[in-house]
Amino acid sequence: MPALARRGALAAALAAVPAARAQGPPWPQGGPIRLIVPFGAGGSTDLIARLVAEEMGRRLGQAIVVENRPGAGATLGTGLVARAAPDGYTLLVSTVSGLAVAPALYGEQRLGWHALRSFAHIGLMLGTPYLLLVNPREPDATLADFIARARIPPGLAYAHGGVGSLPHLVGLRLARAAGIALQPVPYRSGAQAATDAIAGVVPAVIDSLTSAAANIRAGALRPLAVTAGARVADFPGIPTFAELGLPEVVADGWAGLAAPAGTPRPVLERLAAALREAMAAPAVARRYAETAARPGRLFLAEAEAFIGAEIAAWGPLVRASGATAE
Repeated sequence: MPALARRGALAAALAAVPAARAQGPPWPQGGPIRLIVPFGAGGSTDLIARLVAEEMGRRLGQAIVVENRPGAGATLGTGLVARAAPDGYTLLVSTVSGLAVAPALYGEQRLGWHALRSFAHIGLMLGTPYLLLVNPREPDATLADFIARARIPPGLAYAHGGVGSLPHLVGLRLARAAGIALQPVPYRSGAQAATDAIAGVVPAVIDSLTSAAANIRAGALRPLAVTAGARVADFPGIPTFAELGLPEVVADGWAGLAAPAGTPRPVLERLAAALREAMAAPAVARRYAETAARPGRLFLAEAEAFIGAEIAAWGPLVRASGATAE
C-alpha cells in the first residue's frame, strides 16, 4: 500500500475512536491522556513513567497527565484502567506485582478483571532486579552476617513497598531458602520503605535496583545481595543471592504500558511507536543509566506474550509461598 494510502487509512481508523468520542476531534486531540501509576509518587517507576509520559506527549501532540493510584498490591490503579473506556485516553503503567502476582494473591473473582483479557499491552518500559539492603549502622557487612542475626529469635524485620509486591515476595522466598525468620513490614511505596530503613526505623529493606541505585551510590544503604542471575555491570561489587548459595532467590521486576482491552489497534500502534521513541530520548536514557534500569524492548504481541509467561511463572510461586492479601 502506498505511504499516502497508509496514512489515510490510519487517520480514518483513529478518527473513529471510540464511538463515545465519534463526534469529537480524532484521537489523541480529544483531551489529555491519563496515565495511571498504581504506586505512590516518588518511586523509580513513577519517576521514569513521568519522563516517558512527557516525551510521549511531545510525540503525540497531546499532554499525558500522570495520576498515582496506589494500594492493594497495585490492584487499585490497575483495576481502574481495566474498567476505563477503551478510547486511548486512559493508560496504565502495568507492573509485575499488579498483573503477574496480584491475580494469584487476591483471586480473579475478587479483582474483577483479568491480567491478559482485560488489557491491551503496548510495550515494556523497564526491567530491574531486587536487592536486600541494610542501614549502614547495622552490623551486617555480608549476607551471611544478616542470616546469622536473623536466626536469633525473633528474627529480623524488613521493609517493602506493599503486600503482594515483589519485594514482599522476595523476602518470603529469602526466609524460606535460608531457613530464617523475617518479619515483613509493608509501606505504601518503596520510597517510604527505603526512607525508614535509612532512618534506622527498620534494619533492612528489599527494593528494586532502579529505586535503590541513588541510595547505594550515596552510601545511605548497604547492599548485601541482588536477585539478578548475574552481577549487574553498573554495580559489580554486589554479589548475587545465587552465588552466595541461595539459587532460589532470583527475580526480576518490570513495568510496562497498557490500555483497556478493546482499544483500537491503530491507537495501540501509535502509542507503541511513541513509547519506543520516548525511551530513546536523551533525558530518559540518562535516567535509565542513573538508576541502572533496563529499557523495555518488547512491544505489542511480544510484550503480551512475555506478560503471559510471567503470569504463568509467578502464580504457582505466589501460591506456594503462602502469601495472602489479608
